[in-house]
Amino acid sequence: MDYSRYTNLKVELHEHGIAEVILGEPGKLPAADAIGHGELADIWRDLDRDPAVSVIVVRGQDKGFSAGGTLDLVAAMVDDFEHRARVWKEARDIVYNMINCSKVIVSAINGPAVGGGLAVALIADISIAAKNARLIDGHTRLGVAAGDHAAIIWPLLCGMAKAKLHLLLSNEISGEEAERIGLVSMAVDADALRDTAFDVAKKLAAGPQTALRWTKHSLNNWLRQAGPIFDNSVALEMLGFGGPEVREGLAAVRERRTPNFPSGSPF
Repeated sequence: MDYSRYTNLKVELHEHGIAEVILGEPGKLPAADAIGHGELADIWRDLDRDPAVSVIVVRGQDKGFSAGGTLDLVAAMVDDFEHRARVWKEARDIVYNMINCSKVIVSAINGPAVGGGLAVALIADISIAAKNARLIDGHTRLGVAAGDHAAIIWPLLCGMAKAKLHLLLSNEISGEEAERIGLVSMAVDADALRDTAFDVAKKLAAGPQTALRWTKHSLNNWLRQAGPIFDNSVALEMLGFGGPEVREGLAAVRERRTPNFPSGSPF
């Protein structure tokens, strides 16, 4: 499998059939532009088809896992229907392609994990976070519905009460707290994160691959049956990108101030 076409992520193949997906560039906090967002959707199909790959580890850079989408990507979605429609399809494909990838995916989450990057981190089959990682679903703070992945999996992971609390308030959650409430599989010291992820991956790679993949497939039927809930959430998120609240939210991010959303809503 040729992974050279990917420009916003890199794939390194290790012994034991472990593929390491590295988001972004060294020295920078990964952020998905128009090309990178599409690559986050496509990579799982290529890895699934690669006979040399048994297990996948996905990680960011030293500065963090992901900042989500770039401000240019968000602005294009606000201003242009075609951009919005493209990102709607890619957002669905990121989640569904990870769910349907037969190989087990392990995420190693450090620093901030936001937006589409947070979707990758939490849809992974085994999510390992640094204790000081910062998980942020900031959709409502931006002025759109939480649609990337949250509705399909947060209630299953941490329960509806905690899901509503953190998604409605766009709370920042540490890796340690995320483990406590069940949002991630485990939390470890930051300097042990990559080694821990690879230790788990090596154990998986040494295991019975058919049994592991069929177990993943079976468990992910919990997510597949929530597909209509997810589809609705992504559609409402994209509808919001055409509304007035996201324009104020985007302006506030650019101007580094608290957003001043209009009070009330006709909806």
